[in-house]
Order: sequence, then structure tokens, then C-alpha cells
Amino acid sequence: MGIFDKLKSQARNKGKKSSDSAEQKINERTGGKYEDQIDAGQQRAEGSLGMDRDRERPDQT
Repeated sequence: MGIFDKLKSQARNKGKKSSDSAEQKINERTGGKYEDQIDAGQQRAEGSLGMDRDRERPDQT
């Protein structure tokens, strides 16, 4: 793994952590009332930034 791959991986992990933290805080403030909509928005935002969670999962055969 090259240095740029390592930096990219670290940035992606930090972005996911921040995204998850924001989702949790919003859900707390709304009492979970809009949990599905918030999750869908988070997935769209991560997808547009190239952080799709499904892409990084190993293929299960």
C-alpha cells in the first residue's frame, strides 16, 4: 500500500466517523422521528463523495 492509498484510507475513515457522529446527533435532537430520512440522506451524501459503504464490503459468495 502506497502512502497516497494510506492517506486516502485515513481520510475516508475520518469522513465516515464524522458522518456517523452527525447522524447520531441529529437523531438525538429529533428523538429518532426522522431516522429513516436521515439515514437515506447520509447514504446519498456518502455516495456522492465516493464513500459508499456497500462498495467497500468484500464480496460474499
